[in-house]
Amino acid sequence: MRGLRGPAFHGLGLFVGEKRTADLENQVCATAHIQSKEAHTNKTNRRRFMQVGVAAGAATVAATPAVAKGKLAKKVLVNNSKNGQTPLFNSVVAYGNLVFIAGVGYHQAGDIKVHTKGVLDQIQQELEKVGSSMDKVLKCNVYLADLKDYAGMNEVFQGRFGPEPPVRTTIAAAGVPGNSLVEIDVIAYL
Repeated sequence: MRGLRGPAFHGLGLFVGEKRTADLENQVCATAHIQSKEAHTNKTNRRRFMQVGVAAGAATVAATPAVAKGKLAKKVLVNNSKNGQTPLFNSVVAYGNLVFIAGVGYHQAGDIKVHTKGVLDQIQQELEKVGSSMDKVLKCNVYLADLKDYAGMNEVFQGRFGPEPPVRTTIAAAGVPGNSLVEIDVIAYL
């Protein structure tokens, strides 16, 4: 820091006189010393954090699979098999305390409001059969045959999942199966 004294500062036109230059030099030196000390402390703390953090993380990862293997397993709650054949998909599957309900459509006459109500009623029945409810739905996917039905679907959808509705994705899909105007699938907890 000694190189900052004198002509280097005078040439910048910032200071007049040796006293102000000396004061600045002392401030710069003091600041540099504090920053150096802080950098050393931060490096030391960072090293300590990394050593402890990595060890704790490794212990957690090592312990997790043993717990997960004992508790979590796929369980088919509603099997779609016919004549003992392997189904194309299952209607309701649980994993741990989560329940997954496959897309439900409404294959009868009616407008979007009739179809949406019918689909939501079926989903509610499936959830209640396995010990869950509409209030416990976490995620909902809505597939509309035509996006023009969005407002009508929302009118029926509003409030069906309680005061705290799930997150939702809604798309218009070309080719919702059958003659259904809407198909909905959900993920809930038990």
